[in-house]
Amino acid sequence: MRRLVLLLAVLVLASGCARTTVGGTPVAQAPLDVTSPFDKDSSTDPSASEDPDVSTAPIDGEVQGVCAKLKWTDLPYPGAKADTPPTQINYDSTFDQSCRWTTKIDNVEVGVSLRFREGRQIKIERTTGDWDVKGHKVSYLDRSNEQDVEPSCVLVVPYNGGGLGIIVIDSSGKFGTVCDQGRKVAEVLIDRENS
Repeated sequence: MRRLVLLLAVLVLASGCARTTVGGTPVAQAPLDVTSPFDKDSSTDPSASEDPDVSTAPIDGEVQGVCAKLKWTDLPYPGAKADTPPTQINYDSTFDQSCRWTTKIDNVEVGVSLRFREGRQIKIERTTGDWDVKGHKVSYLDRSNEQDVEPSCVLVVPYNGGGLGIIVIDSSGKFGTVCDQGRKVAEVLIDRENS
């Protein structure tokens, strides 16, 4: 009998709570770089997962190629040693190489991701402008003021006979503009292109 009374009490409480509504909008930080803004290589498997969740995707394989040319100490974010590997590698199967470096600064995720395609340049649909960086045309899209995405900058550059895509995401405002950060990453990688 006691169980029946307890069960009824729980049901009454649950049904009363179910009718209560709480105002407001849910707030959650989306994982960095969820979908690639770059063109897709039609020769890859279209059923492949585009980009797994940042917090659960493992590092897969060894750091090599373009991903081995960038170090944590090349980035403006504090705390990591040069030999610390990227947060993720080989996470985007639509490119020959992909890697990202992400960290939290004051509970805000910031980071840089690279994607490289052999033998073919990478394009973005629209651009904000172009820079000449050491003889390479770097096209960029500044997304720092767009409401539907984290403050970010998307850059593409012809690289090592193929194409390199760079994304910088940083809403902390502590390390300069996102496109300036992206330009510095492009400069580092262009300096190391043939090394």
